[in-house]
Amino acid sequence: MQYVTSSPWIHKQQTGLLLTVQTTKAFGAAVRLLREKSGISQENLAERADLDRTYVSGVERGVRNPTLRIIEKLAVALGVSSVKLFEEAARIQKKSSTKG
Repeated sequence: MQYVTSSPWIHKQQTGLLLTVQTTKAFGAAVRLLREKSGISQENLAERADLDRTYVSGVERGVRNPTLRIIEKLAVALGVSSVKLFEEAARIQKKSSTKG
């Protein structure tokens, strides 16, 4: 069996995966920040969004990659627009990328 160790395809896949991880973590941090600013618990947010609390926890930790439908549910439950969620995530992601 032969393994390819240097390939532009491998680099692009790894870069794309890293971007996805950073994006989901930033999005989760935005959800957590807006939830905490609203003074509600994960359980309460989950109830408002008709989601399981463990799913909300996974989103906030950046281990879940929510669909657009879930993002809209979270935004409505938080009393913000989905655009506001994405703007907050972008701000967090930009802030964390300038740290490292």
